[in-house]
Amino acid sequence: MSWPTHIVACGGYVFDQNGNLLLIKTQHRGYDCTGGQVENGENLEEAVLREILEESGITARVKCLCGIYSSVDKRIHYDGVTPIPTIVNIDFICEYISGTPRTSDESSEVVWVPREKVMDYVTSPVQRYRFEKVLNFNGTVTYGSYIAKPEFKILSERSI
Repeated sequence: MSWPTHIVACGGYVFDQNGNLLLIKTQHRGYDCTGGQVENGENLEEAVLREILEESGITARVKCLCGIYSSVDKRIHYDGVTPIPTIVNIDFICEYISGTPRTSDESSEVVWVPREKVMDYVTSPVQRYRFEKVLNFNGTVTYGSYIAKPEFKILSERSI
């Protein structure tokens, strides 16, 4: 028997007390939210809060779940060799607690951006899709699947 392999990742969309959203600039995706893979033995909330702190220097708290997505495209990692399995992305809206933005090995820039300017920064189609869901969040979680590359395509979407 062969067990399926999936990557489980969390995105942390951190808002400060003025409604600004924390963005990091990444090497491959441009401006994005903080986040990354859930490590063995971690729960989802621990993972997203760890990733926020590691990538930005910001301590936050999870406010609510806002999206669950499956990226089901078959593609190769940035190394040009390694196939990437299905990625399950779980997005959380978070609140700033403390800290001063700082860069890391995974971020070349960390900035607070006014809510109305966020989409001016985000260029990746899949990231724009997820950011739009966060910026228009009304309390209903989005559940969907998509193909990120070679061309972004939504395969399914519903509210839960």
